[in-house]
Amino acid sequence: MMIEVKNLTYGYAAKPVLRSLSFGVEEGGFYAVMGANGSGKTTLLRLVSGMLKPQEGEVRVDGTEVSRYRARELAQKISFVRQHPQTDFEFSAFETVLMGRNPYQHHLQNESEHDWKIVEECMKQTNTWHLRFAKPSEMSGGELQRVMLARALAQQTSIMLLDEPISNLDISHQFDILDLLRTINREEHKTILIVLHDLNMALQYCESLLLLHEGQVLFQGPIQEGLTPENIATVFGVKATVGQEGIKLSKM
Repeated sequence: MMIEVKNLTYGYAAKPVLRSLSFGVEEGGFYAVMGANGSGKTTLLRLVSGMLKPQEGEVRVDGTEVSRYRARELAQKISFVRQHPQTDFEFSAFETVLMGRNPYQHHLQNESEHDWKIVEECMKQTNTWHLRFAKPSEMSGGELQRVMLARALAQQTSIMLLDEPISNLDISHQFDILDLLRTINREEHKTILIVLHDLNMALQYCESLLLLHEGQVLFQGPIQEGLTPENIATVFGVKATVGQEGIKLSKM
């Protein structure tokens, strides 16, 4: 398994979020991570990425516990696209994407022409090349989100974690980004875990599902088998009709 989670427990103050959660993700998997608000989706990604330390249990990547990796080593394995990008500094979009190459730089080493070409390619893939000179204050939320995705792609990791990366995008760019991720997953065999709220988008693009409910895994496996009316009612509290045209939702 590329990612192994065993008996993972984490909470904030007196509120438990994840409780003795265990699962494994194979190399090259394309997983939609889904669940109601507060089910622990973002917390789980942060634990897998090493941003948070488990209170109990462990997370392993390529057989090694995440906490045992040096920061530079982990950054060469895992990239993370946040739901709300941090924009504390006014770097240009190009400079921001170029930061994705930092894990491959040695001390006092300047970026190479190879790094610059990777950045250009990733910005063109995400339709942000025309924004290369723009600062965060000059970009919309959707534009900034695509820049952060380009930075993650420039990091060239075997694992990508994405926390609602299409939430700030218009419909056209949502399709563009998910098309790109599916292509990368298939052609580069990159392992992707993506938090999504749109059931139909998840069903259309993702092969597998990790469905969280009350801090535990309710279902893991093929997404067509997991997004059943019963599971949707249990997790989201709505009535679902699943057919060839997708999933239709209504109140219970």
